[in-house]
Amino acid sequence: MHKISNTRLIPPLIAIAFSGTASAAGFQLQNQNASGTSVAFAGAAAVAEDASTIFFNPAGMTYLPTGHSISVAGTVIDRSVKFTDTGTTAMPVLNGAGAPTGLFHSVGGNGGDAGGASLVPALYYSYAITPALRLGLGMSVTYGSETEYDSNFSGRFSGRYTSIHQTNLNPSIAYKVNDMISVGFGLNYAKNEIEFRQHTPVSLAGPLGVLKGEGDSWGWNAGAMIQLSPATRVGLSYRSRIKFDLEGDQQVGALGVDRDIKAELETPDTLSLALSQKIGNKLELLADATWTGWSSVNALTPVLASTGARATAPLRYNFKDVWRFGLGAKYQFTDTLNLRAGVAYDQSPVPDDAHRTMTVPDSDRTWLSFGARWQMNKATSLDFGYAHIFFKDSSTARAVTDTSEAVVLQTVRGNFQTSVNLYSMQLNHNF
Repeated sequence: MHKISNTRLIPPLIAIAFSGTASAAGFQLQNQNASGTSVAFAGAAAVAEDASTIFFNPAGMTYLPTGHSISVAGTVIDRSVKFTDTGTTAMPVLNGAGAPTGLFHSVGGNGGDAGGASLVPALYYSYAITPALRLGLGMSVTYGSETEYDSNFSGRFSGRYTSIHQTNLNPSIAYKVNDMISVGFGLNYAKNEIEFRQHTPVSLAGPLGVLKGEGDSWGWNAGAMIQLSPATRVGLSYRSRIKFDLEGDQQVGALGVDRDIKAELETPDTLSLALSQKIGNKLELLADATWTGWSSVNALTPVLASTGARATAPLRYNFKDVWRFGLGAKYQFTDTLNLRAGVAYDQSPVPDDAHRTMTVPDSDRTWLSFGARWQMNKATSLDFGYAHIFFKDSSTARAVTDTSEAVVLQTVRGNFQTSVNLYSMQLNHNF
């Protein structure tokens, strides 16, 4: 009984730390501000128009007004995830020793819409100690997702519900070396809280199991901005990997299972090159190319907290490195109204159908965005942004195996249709 419950339940505890499908490819949350939403985050590492530059490139703080700068942002993510079964095999009913009984669970249905709406907040503050030296602090959610299928979902033995909330504190410093070059550096303290629910095939009832876990760790980010001319600015930024030692518990009340587990997980690093080019007094063009090192996510191996022994077979992703490309524009329509629009293309790190899980139904995506900034007065502005994200239709052929990975108990086959709408607002104030 314990062998089977570990096989079916512990790997997804790690999986949900990589389950976000809200905005950036894979499971990152791109939504760190509203001013970026309006241009599909094109050129984010070269834009330094408010305190949210702390996240995208801390060097940008040197371009903010002297004194205090604060930005408060919120993005509502409305996500739709629909699965259509195309031939999922029936899961055998297992006994307490993990052996097939000769009976099979019903395959089930499509699971309804597994998406939903959620709010992603962000807060940034920057202070000018001198015209050249700035300090800042960012607080935001860097990973976050919630996915829930109906109880009769055909993939319920692979994953029915996931929730992740990863918050990030980002104290930063920036220095203006000269009129051309600014540099910045930040530390990142991240805390990850996750929950996973899925059914176990032990007994005909297929009882629900619940996993919860949390962990915290440190990373860093750095950036530089180069003002090549009054009209041209180049930004370069890097954000490090963050490695977590996750601790949690596994509970299957109907089977009397209650135990501690642990595992390691590592979020990928990113590198972005961005350009801001002004044309005349009204038009600004933005562009970026951003690399994410998803190949660091290959296989994850959970272990029992009491002994350190492997708790189950490795959870295999075999992710690949990906690129993101963005183009955007800002137009000063009036003295107080700046109009924006953008487009972006994100590659998915999922290499093939066999590695596309219920909790990461990710695929290549395209952004279309627009919005505006209203300059309410000299010190205060308000940003509005909207984006629709088109996901390429994708499929899964995910095998559910025993601990040895030698026996396939079930193969979940189906198609995913995913889309996202983003609604963002941001208040900026200098004093």
